[in-house]
This record gives sequence, structure tokens and C-alpha cells, in this order.
Amino acid sequence: MPSAIQEDEPTKSVVKNESPFAKSNLKGDWLNIFILFLLYIMQGLPLGIVNVIPILLQSKRNVTYNEQTLFSLTGWPFSLKLLWAPLVDALYIHKIGRRKSWLIPVQFSIGICFFYLADNINDLLLEAEKPNVLKLTSVFLISTFLVATQDIVVDGWALTLLQKNNVGYASTCAFVGQFTGIIISSMSLILLTSEDFSNKYLKISLDVGGIVTVKNLFLICGVLFMVITTSIAIFKNEKDTRLEDDHIKLNTFQNYKLLWDISNLPCIKILAIAMLTSFIGFAPNDSVVPLKLIDAGVPKGNIMVIQTGINVLKIIIMPVIAVKYTAGPKPMNLYLNVIPTRLLWNFTFVILIYYTPELIKNNGVVDIPMYYYVIFVFIQSINDILHNMMTTALVAFYCRISDARFGGTYITLLHGFSNIGGAFAKFIAYGLIDLLTFKECSFDSNNNCSTSHLQNVCKSKGGDCITIVNGYYVESIVCTVFEIIWFIIFKNKLKQLQSKSPSHWLVKMNTLKSKNHESSYTLKDVKT
Repeated sequence: MPSAIQEDEPTKSVVKNESPFAKSNLKGDWLNIFILFLLYIMQGLPLGIVNVIPILLQSKRNVTYNEQTLFSLTGWPFSLKLLWAPLVDALYIHKIGRRKSWLIPVQFSIGICFFYLADNINDLLLEAEKPNVLKLTSVFLISTFLVATQDIVVDGWALTLLQKNNVGYASTCAFVGQFTGIIISSMSLILLTSEDFSNKYLKISLDVGGIVTVKNLFLICGVLFMVITTSIAIFKNEKDTRLEDDHIKLNTFQNYKLLWDISNLPCIKILAIAMLTSFIGFAPNDSVVPLKLIDAGVPKGNIMVIQTGINVLKIIIMPVIAVKYTAGPKPMNLYLNVIPTRLLWNFTFVILIYYTPELIKNNGVVDIPMYYYVIFVFIQSINDILHNMMTTALVAFYCRISDARFGGTYITLLHGFSNIGGAFAKFIAYGLIDLLTFKECSFDSNNNCSTSHLQNVCKSKGGDCITIVNGYYVESIVCTVFEIIWFIIFKNKLKQLQSKSPSHWLVKMNTLKSKNHESSYTLKDVKT
């Protein structure tokens, strides 16, 4: 782990800070925008793979929603990264740079994870009769931990890499870059490795396997991480923030104390409660719908083609929306205005899932008409655009209120609230499906098919497990009602928060000198 090396403060004159509320001007920041964009693309590559693993598991037809709940734990490092964010902020090597001290070893480690997966993915998932969900979860949990650490570094670096009046563009870089990486990796894993898809659309003559194997795909990702990380380590110099007039050096203990003091700011307490609960209303549609479509018989390859097209559309549309509506002083207006529309849109998914078995089958055989895909694309596109409008507005708000002196810790704490809320909502969405679903065997009403053993007993005697109550519908109604109540409670509170002056979000530090002339700090909230 990188260690902090104490050095005397530079004797150069301090650099006057620009106001974060000044008019944006990208002159002199284009290269930094590109670097930031590239780093978020790299962040998206492993995330895209984690996102499509549940689809691969569900297509195996022998994985339960409880096992999907277990794999969903791989998303929790993004939610809990605030626990080690202070270490990332406090421990570094000055000669390498505050952010590069972590960025370089972390991204090399992600590359190593890709090399490991290249050698073991067949045994863990592809060629296994029953996927080893526990081991898969463990491996991807480690890789997601590393990606979450990279996110801490990049989010913190964005606050000093860009000019302060351009910090609002960091949210656009994060959204577009991360989604580009997600599209590349998820599309490649599902489509380019598929024999059926490759023979139908990509190959001149029929052949065994896709145009690239999963092993080679992971090897390519590993090499990319090694090459790009090496290039950044050699050619990109990091700005020395000790020259800034608001720079303050904290040790590890002081960073954790800082984390506690930020959490105790009155505005932060309200924001935290709101963000920890704000995603529950949309969790069934955001997490469960693709799995339900696979259960109904929609091919996973077709779902990925549609989702990829939608993601490309979002990359084109979202930057325009982000710049127009989130670059101003009140990005949360967009966030709140979108919620009622998304709540109404929940019911379009309920209707789609209900009628899908009837629409895609002809005389009991899956034969999906083109109009079904048109309907699905329309519903999913609107939902994804609305979702990402909310996300981009939220990131822009976080960038506006974060104290740049403690960038990595402060903004990671804010993202942590959102990520914990999202992970918790996803965990609930997967976990409640089986709990709220009631089945019974077609010839034995006493057999509720609640376990794999009871399901096998039913099938061995020629019966089928018939769904009496579909947990997805019950869950969708409950979550929608919850979100309506949330909106009533927090709408005006969030509007008031974004109208607060910057002083409401700052932590005041009083510098004291000890006998050995080393600096110590007492953290105190700014009085308002």
C-alpha cells in the first residue's frame, strides 16, 4: 500500500482558486477531459462484465433468484468504498502523485484479475453443469473492490484535474465513459463469444464458437489495462495540489474524523436518508425485468443487442441533456421532475412482462414477432433515459457541493449513499421475488415447489410447477407505493438543500501547531 511521505510545503506563492460557479471554459482542459473519459471507460469494462453475468446465470435455467441475490453482493464494494476512501486520500507518495500513487497499482491489479478469469471462467461458469455461484461471487467481489477503489481515485482526481469552473463536466465524463466501457465489455461477452450470433451476423461461413472466446476477451482486457496504465504512469504528470491555497494535508486518523464530521453536517444527514431510500421504487424494473424476459423465453443475445442499442442512444442523447440541465446551479430540479414519470412508467413493464409469454409464442413455440421487439425497445429506452437523467443530475449535484480540499473522501461519501441505496434496492428486488412467489405442483396441491427437491419430485412424476402468485407483480406494486411516499416526503427537502450556500457543505479546519511544529487539525462544522 502506498505510504504518505512527509515533505515541507512548497515555498512557491499560492495559486488563487477559481470559483466553481464561474462560467465554464474548456480551453486548456481538453486533454484532461480525454484522460478522465478514458479512465471511466476502463472503469466500465469490468462493470459491464459483472452486469451481464446474471443474464448468463439465468440462461442456465438451473440458477435460483436466491443465488442471483448472492451474486448481487458483488455490487456492494461500490456502496461501501467510503470505508477505505480516507486511506486513499491520506496515504500516497508525493513524488508519484496523490492519485497516481493508487491509480497505477489498482489498475495493474484489475489487469491481473482479467488474466486470472481468462484461465478459470470455463470451470466457473461456461462449461460447468451447475455454475459455481459462490466462487464466481468471490472472484468478482475482488475485482469490483478494485474498480471501486479506482473510482475513488478518479472521482477525487477529477476535482483537481479539471479547472474548477469545469468540474461540472466530470459527471458527463463519468456517465459517457463508464457506459462506453460497459457497452464494449457486455456486448463482447454476450454477442461476440456467441456461436449462434456470430454465425448469423458476423461470419462468412458457419463455424464452431464465436469470433472471439471468453478467454481471449479477458486476455485483451487485461492487456489494455496494463498498457494504458503504464502510459498514464509515464506520460501524465499530476498537479501538485499543495500549491493550492486551500490544500490541507491530513493523516489517516484525521481523514476518518473528517468522514465522521462530514456525515454530521445537517445538510448531509438529510441528503443521506433521501439517497439511501430513493431507488427502491424502481428496483424491480432496473434489476429483474431482463431475467423475467429470459424466463419467458426471450433469447439473451437478443436482449443484449437491444440493450446495447439503447446504451448507444443514451451516450448520444445524455451529454446534451447533462450539459443543458445539470451544468447550472440547480441540477436536482431535473432529478425530482423525472421521478413522477418513472413511477408511471413502472406499470408499462408490468404489462409487458404479463403479456410476453402470449406475444412471443405461436402454438407453444417461441416465435418472437418484430413488433414485440419494437414495444420492448420503446419501453426500455424511455426507462433507461429517465434513469440516467436522474443519475447524471445527482452526480452534477455532488460535484457542486463537494469540498475540493477533501475531494476523494467527500465525494466518495456522497456516492456511497447513492450506491448503498442502489445495492440495497437491487438486493431487495432479487431477494423478494422467490419469497413473494407462490407455486404448486400441477397434480399435487400439497407440493408448493418451494425447494429444488420439491420441484424435482413434481417433475419426476410428470407434473409441472405452476405459478399461482408471481412475486414480480406484487413487488412492483409495493415498491411503487413506497416511492410515491418517498417523493412526498423529500421533494421540498431536496429543493431546499440545493439552494443552500456553499458554506453549508464545508467543514472548517482550525490549524494548531504542536511543539515539534507538525500540523494537527481540529475539525469543526461551519456555523450557519
